[in-house]
Amino acid sequence: MSPFPHLSDAALNFLDQGVRARDRSTRNLPALRAKAMELAKAEAPRICQEHGVNQDEVTLGGVRCLDVRPTTLRVDWPILYGFGGGMVEGSPIEDLPIIAPISALTGARIIVPDYRLAPEHPWPAAVDDGFAVYRVLADRPFAIVGESAGGNLSLVWMLKAKAEALRLPDAAALLSPWCDLSNAGESLTFNDGRDPTLTRRNSDMAASYYAGTNNVDQPLISPINGMFDSGFPAVLISTGTRDLLLSQAVQLSQRLRDSGARVDLQVWEGLWHVFEWYEDLPEAQQSIHQIADHLTRVMAGD
Repeated sequence: MSPFPHLSDAALNFLDQGVRARDRSTRNLPALRAKAMELAKAEAPRICQEHGVNQDEVTLGGVRCLDVRPTTLRVDWPILYGFGGGMVEGSPIEDLPIIAPISALTGARIIVPDYRLAPEHPWPAAVDDGFAVYRVLADRPFAIVGESAGGNLSLVWMLKAKAEALRLPDAAALLSPWCDLSNAGESLTFNDGRDPTLTRRNSDMAASYYAGTNNVDQPLISPINGMFDSGFPAVLISTGTRDLLLSQAVQLSQRLRDSGARVDLQVWEGLWHVFEWYEDLPEAQQSIHQIADHLTRVMAGD
């Protein structure tokens, strides 16, 4: 009998392949980005067709965005989405394995700012780009979703909105949010080498590129240190027991609960950092369904 009977065969096979080491040195980053973009563009037509969504490019607040819509738009509230990649990699189209099914399941339009990346554009470039789009969407009910670095940005955009008395999202979902760039937390030690997709070294390197000489503890870089209150939206936080950032998800959920916000923390046994991105995993599909259901219920007033 498998020592992990709760995991799907796809998840077990993924874990059997070991850690996917990535060289995020400044010398190698352009090649990593180019390869990822090439693969994402090749896969995008299939992903969109399978989920019955269309993609387009729009400009909002002066920022280029990916606009993903289901064939039949069923709700009038959009979703602002922050993509992941440690602030140094990633792009809107690379997150289509998460974006497309959420759009299809909710029936909502999803707007994904193509924010600038570090180290060429360190903090606060990504914050500024995404917040320019946030301002455009904040004139009506909307939801927010972010994964990893995009979870960080989603929290920062909400903190900035609160400070400027702008409308907050009505619902939120954060997938393995990278909310503390000091990389504190026990999981960054005990899951280093157990998480097949993210290492402490890569996380530290990305943090240094993004923060530069700025204090990483300030809330607009590490939003775990922000001031939350009961006015923040009901949030679903997803993580896994092998997630390098598990501790940060747990700490964030406690901070939000202590502030009076509603929090649903989902910890998936045996799974890793943003496992939802791997569309062949049954567990990824289950989690995305839960996220879409959460957004739909909360936006309906539940």
